[in-house]
Amino acid sequence: MTVHSLPLAVVDERARRTWSGRLQMALILLVCAAPVVASYLAVYVIRPSAGESAYGELIQPSVGLPDAAGTDLQGRSVPLRSLKGQWLLVVVGASTCDAACEQRLFLQRQLREMLGRERERVDKVWLVTDDAPLPPALQQAVTSGVPVQVLRLPKADVQAWLRPASGRALEEHLYVVDPMGEWMMRVPLAPDPAKVKRDLDRLLRASAAWDTPGRER
Repeated sequence: MTVHSLPLAVVDERARRTWSGRLQMALILLVCAAPVVASYLAVYVIRPSAGESAYGELIQPSVGLPDAAGTDLQGRSVPLRSLKGQWLLVVVGASTCDAACEQRLFLQRQLREMLGRERERVDKVWLVTDDAPLPPALQQAVTSGVPVQVLRLPKADVQAWLRPASGRALEEHLYVVDPMGEWMMRVPLAPDPAKVKRDLDRLLRASAAWDTPGRER
C-alpha cells in the first residue's frame, strides 16, 4: 500500500482554517465573558481585607440595563443602554422631588465631586417616574454645572431593573451601576458620604484597567 502525503498547500490551508476557527471562538467567548469579568472585578477584586466590609449592599448577581427607553427633558427618546460606558450614580423619584429626594440629588453631586480626578468616569442619572414638569428651580439646579442626566421612565420599567431593600421604597436609595450597564450596588438609607466614597474608590481602582472616562460614540 502506498501512502501519499497531502500537498503542503492543503496542510497549510487546513492549519489556517483551524487557527482561524479557534481565534473566532476565543473572541466570542471573550465578548460573552466580559460582563462576568467586569462583575468579578467589581465584586471580588475590591473585596476589602479582614475586618472591613463594603458599606453599600453588593447585588449578586448584578442586573443589566433593560431594553427600554426614557425621555429626556427635551422630549427625546434615550435608550437606557446608551448610558453604558460610565459608572452611574442613579437617583429615582417623582418630578415633585421632596426634601429627601433633593438630599439624594445633593449626595449624588457631592459624591462625584469627592472623587477628584476620577469623577470624569462617573455620571449622575435621575430617573423621573412621572410626566409632570420639574419645578423651575430644581430644573435649573440639575441642568447647571455638570448636569444630571434626567430621564423620564415609567416606574414599572424602573422596578424591573432596580430594587429597594426589603421593606423600603424604590425612591429611598442611591444605586450604583458599572460601565457594563450592570446594577451592582445599593447604597444604604441616610448614608455616610465618606463611606460611600470609600466603596466608589475601590470600584474605580478595581476597574481602572478596563474602564476609561467617557463613552464610545
